[in-house]
Parts: sequence; structure tokens; C-alpha cells
Amino acid sequence: MAQSPGLDDCLKLLKGERDEQRLAGLLLATKFCNGDDHASIRRVYEAVGARFLDRLLRTGMGEGAMGGKGGEDRDAYLQLSVTLLAAICRVSDIASSKEMVSTVPLILEVMCKRSHGSHPSVIEESYEFLFLVVVASEEGQQTFYEAGGISMLASNMPSLSDGSHSMELAMKLVQLILSKESLGNIYSEYSSELTSIVSTIARQFALLHNALKFEALHLLSAILSSKYAVPLHDALRLMSDGNWAAYIRTGVVDILQNRVSAVDKFTALVLAESLTSTLGETWLIDERNLPDEKSPFPVERCLLLLLESSRVEVAVLLNELAYLKYEAASSSSSTPEAIPLKQRNLAITFSLIERIIKLVSNLSDTKGDSIGERTIIKVIAGLNETVDVVLEFLKDAKDHGQKKGDDLLASVRLIGSYLAEAPFACKEKVLNLLEYMLSVEGDDESSPSYSICFLLPMLCQITMEVGGCKALALSGGHKSVLQFLVKAIGMNSSVEDSNTIFLACDTIMNFLLKRLEIQARLDRSDAVQLLRALAYWTGPSHIFEVQCCPTEPLC
Repeated sequence: MAQSPGLDDCLKLLKGERDEQRLAGLLLATKFCNGDDHASIRRVYEAVGARFLDRLLRTGMGEGAMGGKGGEDRDAYLQLSVTLLAAICRVSDIASSKEMVSTVPLILEVMCKRSHGSHPSVIEESYEFLFLVVVASEEGQQTFYEAGGISMLASNMPSLSDGSHSMELAMKLVQLILSKESLGNIYSEYSSELTSIVSTIARQFALLHNALKFEALHLLSAILSSKYAVPLHDALRLMSDGNWAAYIRTGVVDILQNRVSAVDKFTALVLAESLTSTLGETWLIDERNLPDEKSPFPVERCLLLLLESSRVEVAVLLNELAYLKYEAASSSSSTPEAIPLKQRNLAITFSLIERIIKLVSNLSDTKGDSIGERTIIKVIAGLNETVDVVLEFLKDAKDHGQKKGDDLLASVRLIGSYLAEAPFACKEKVLNLLEYMLSVEGDDESSPSYSICFLLPMLCQITMEVGGCKALALSGGHKSVLQFLVKAIGMNSSVEDSNTIFLACDTIMNFLLKRLEIQARLDRSDAVQLLRALAYWTGPSHIFEVQCCPTEPLC
């Protein structure tokens, strides 16, 4: 490819013997290293050499002298060297070279020491250089991480302009490091730094209305929903400045109330679930106003949007799961690998709905006025409809003879959470499915246990009335609860939660107190098992009492 005279003149200067000639050549070279003309970039790099660029950079950092001028023009040298480094690294094999990788710590030092005093273009081109080197090779990524790249990002990102190209590159660097490094180590070693990074990205998520907003959404979701993020969650809870959480809530509302892709909407749900897990369900109705917010949205908007979006997602996921499990299972187009993904997504939406249930319950208990009665009524109506959809999913599973599955167990848990607050809701459907729900097992269970745990708060309440005891007896549920209690407190006890044990005890006690009215009884063998388990639970000294106890009919 023929080169213009200008480039030829530039190359002659770059090959000169004196530093002044080469510096003049570098100033010209900046014109030829723009864009994607990799051939010109490569010729410039070969002419100037990595060693001269290193000298120029170090002089700009104050570590050396060039051209006999000592410390003069250091800022100009620094800007020139960073500009050239960023330009030549557009050629990927140059970016992955050991010379460029070894320059990463120097650039990090520049950004840490001079981030506030340097010209904005120096910072932007430093980010460009780092991004190009990190993305070009594993060695570049590893060097960036080991040389303190995360610490640099944590200290530098808050000073970047909102929505700037530097901010975009910084976020891409965060994404690259999280995708390639050991997440367990990152979260344990850099939890404090990650709080600063999360706060900065959260601000972008709230304030921007361009493609970078969605980058922030997906990055925040990935950071906060990781199974390794517990140290980060702990650190975020200790932050005195809670604006980061308010920024995320604002961003989530923006996503959910506008027309965006289904993927983006679900990612917003994942992010919201992470926030409620970290800060509690009151995050949904926090009344904090942001300094940048000209017209804050009503306090209940986030709650209502999340409930509605979660309800839609639950209905879609349950319908798709039912189809995949019962209709498409025998067809050649069936994709079994899709089921676990949908089950994981279902767990996230269920978790959000359970958080909303807990929030409404607490608001009712405290008679708080942060949201109005009309909003609470609307939320309860939505929850009722969703519970009805979940009950239909369980009925479908029952009709197909399915009792085992984490999605079924999660459905029972959601039903149990709601019925714990409203034990007589959807009464007819619940009673018709009670025996089945008590028999549901998770994928890793050998016999029903968790399903009974989830339903005990409701069972304890309904058995305070004769009608509830009759319903329990008709379904055989009293036997399930009794066997659960025996296993929970017997010699090979499997339950450590004392509250669950007390709920089971209260349920059985309610049943026994009303056994004459409902004309029901325990089998003698069941009664003996229960008494032996109670004796073991209360201590060895009671074994003799059990063996000699009067036989006034428990059964």
C-alpha cells in the first residue's frame, strides 16, 4: 500500500539519532495513528520502538530526563506518550506484546497519582490503553489485576464525568476483570473498593438515558447477584451514604416503566432482588430523594412496578415450565437444558414476591403511612391473583403425577409465605391441594420436609378452628405433620429451627384438642412414635415416663 509523503517524513524523523528529531516525529505520528489504518500504526511503532516510548512515558512521570530539559514539559511528554500508546494498541498483536503488558503498571501509577491534575485526554487515553491491553491477552488482564487495577478504578471512577467515554471504558474494565478473574478472591479482597465502584455505576444507571444505562444495569446485576458477593453486601450495608441504593431504585423504575427488551426487564428484576436481599424489603419504598432528582417519583411506584413485572414473569415462566415438562417432553424439539434456567429465573421472581408479601405484612403490623391504604389493597389484589396462578401450576403438576422438583417446592414456599399472612385466602383451592402440597419434595430430598415447613405457619393458624382441623384430617395432613415432628425431634433429628418445631407442636396440639369435635384420631402407632420422640427431645429422664404413661386416648 503506497504511503503519503507525510508519513514518510514522519518515519524519517522517528528513526533520527537525536531525541529532538524523534519527538518531532512523534508529534507528526499522532496524525497517522488515528482510525483503523493498522499498517501505518505498525510502521510508526516499528520506527519509534518500545524503549523510546518507555523513556518518554517515564520522563512525563518525572522519573527521567529527555533532550536535556530535565523536568521541563513533563505534562506534554506524558500526554504525548499516552496518546501514542493508546493509538498503537489498536493493533491487537501490539497490545498483547510483553512491552505493552509491562507498561500497564506505569499507566496505573499515572492514573492513581495524577488523576485529578492531569488533562482529561490523558485520563481518557490511559483508559483506552488499559482496555485495549486487557482485552488483547490474558497476560494483560492478569497484570492489570495484580498491579492494583481494581484499586485504581475505585479511586478514579468517582471523579469521571457522568456518561463520559472514560466512564464507559472504566465500566468495561470492571466487566472484563469480573468475567476472567477468580470472583471469590475479588469479593473477599476488594469488597471496600467494590462499594465505591458500585456507587459510581449506580449513579450512571440512574442519571443516564442512553446505551450506557443498560451497560450499568447488566454490570450492577452481575456484581450484586453473584454467589460470592456476601462480603460486598456486608460492606454496602455499612456505608453511611445510601445514595447508591436510591440511584439503583431510580434506575430500576426507569427500566420497568419504559419499553425495553424482555432481557433488560428481567435483569432489572434480578438487580432489585439483590437489593432487597442486601438491604431488606423496605428498600422498595425508601423515601430518600436524590440531589440530582428534579421530580422524584411517588414512593409506591417502585413497589407496584416490581410487583406487576414479577407477576407477569411468573405467569410466563410457569406456563413455559408446564409446557416443557408435560407437553414438549416427548417431542424431538424438547430442550431439557431450558428447564433449569427457567427454574432459576422463577426462583428470583418468587423471591421478589415473597419480599413484597413480607413488606405488606410489616406495614400492616406497624400501621405505617409510607404508602396509602389504596396501594396496599392494590398490592394484595395482585398477590391474590399470582397465588391463584401458582396454585393452578401445582394442580397441573398433581394431575400429571409430579411431586418432585425444585420449581414445585418453590411454588409451595410462595404459597406458604402468603398463607402465613392470609391463612384463609384461596381457601377452596388450597384445601383441595393441601394433601398434594404436603407431599412435594425438592430435587435433593428423599421425603417431604421443606414443603411441610413452608406450610406450617398456615396450618398452625387454621387448626385453631374446628373447620381447619377437619380439613387437615380429611387430607391426611395431620399424619404428615406428625411424622415431620417425629423426625424433627427424634433420635435422628433433622430440623434445627426451634420455631418450626414449635409450629408443628402447636398444629398437632390444636388437632388433638379438637379431635372429639371432628371425630378424628391418631393411629396408636403414630401416637407412640410421637410420645417417644417428645421424651427423647426433653431428655433421657423422660423415657421411663413415656413407657409408663397412661393410655388416655390421644388417638
